[in-house]
Amino acid sequence: MRFDTKLLHNGNEICSVTGASSIPIYQASTFHQFSIDQPGEFDYARSGNPTRQALEATIAQLEGGCRGFAFASGMAAISTVFLLFSRGDHLVVSQDVYGGTYRVLTNVFERMGIETSFVDTTDLEQVMQAIKPNTRALYIETPSNPLLKVTDLRGVVNIAQAHGLLTIVDNTFLTPYYQRPLELGADIVIHSATKFIGGHSDVIAGLVAVKDRELAESLAQLQNAFGAVLGAHDAWLVMRGIKTLKARMELSTRSAEKVALWLQQHPDVERVYYPGLPSHEGHYVQDAQASGHGAVLSFDLGEGDKVRQFLQRVKLPIVAVSLGAVESILSYPALMSHASMPPEVRLKHGITDGLLRLSVGLESADDLIEDLAQAMSFSVPIAVGK
Repeated sequence: MRFDTKLLHNGNEICSVTGASSIPIYQASTFHQFSIDQPGEFDYARSGNPTRQALEATIAQLEGGCRGFAFASGMAAISTVFLLFSRGDHLVVSQDVYGGTYRVLTNVFERMGIETSFVDTTDLEQVMQAIKPNTRALYIETPSNPLLKVTDLRGVVNIAQAHGLLTIVDNTFLTPYYQRPLELGADIVIHSATKFIGGHSDVIAGLVAVKDRELAESLAQLQNAFGAVLGAHDAWLVMRGIKTLKARMELSTRSAEKVALWLQQHPDVERVYYPGLPSHEGHYVQDAQASGHGAVLSFDLGEGDKVRQFLQRVKLPIVAVSLGAVESILSYPALMSHASMPPEVRLKHGITDGLLRLSVGLESADDLIEDLAQAMSFSVPIAVGK
């Protein structure tokens, strides 16, 4: 079965009891046990819920894993995966990782005795040099947030396997529609399902898919013990979003490519970061490991003052934290997604005061370009009251 068909027909779309065309929302916190000697499959919603179970089975199938897990947020998913590690363990992590991931590693897990080295994982030599005797995993974002760096997943997996390490991949930007890290040898894949998988800016959710059954059992115990699980209604919303994933990703990606090409020619744009551009240093690596380039790009206007003028003028994209929705979203990493990074760390990683991240939605690409063009008319005074 082809992937786009699997989005709609994966065995988790019809209620087996009633035949309903979508899994019901089981809004229950606990479940009656008809026999205490032979308890039912579900007993307490933290440990399991039929709606959440359907979503978890769906993400496992879409990513090619043996088991899936649904969490209350992307950060809940990431944090629970990090709970696989213990005091004295060391992790190698992509350098320009999402700010929330950086924050939880440096502010929480470091305090718990888990050490992290942030390296440019696009350079496999740097990855190998960062490995220590106590290293337990390589954690990769590809494309990364917000500089869209592309890491060679097969190369990272080979390094990890040679050293007996886990490979963990944040696949939020591309989704399983474009990239399936488990099929390339990774052990764990993570999504902020708030983004493209949910797709409508109306749900907060995190998903994990795991390849190995023993590892899945460890994660299941952590999910139940830590308890940061996804509610039934939110699980239903994510499943609804999955049904349109192909259509949304393809349209948004086509528009993103058009916008990126236009930005690349604009005299006020110092640099565009988008793997779909042949000039992007990770373009050919991404083509080798993914079937698309995604709908997120970043561009640098050179200075913070221009960013502020631009954001005052722009009309179509909303200016907000997050990405991956039906509407285009502009984000200012220095003060939004990566505000938790110290300024010197942000600059070291290339996240400048002039950098903007654009998640392209379902609007007309031509309308978006016209709006971006008028917002970049820096020589024109801003209208009073704007």
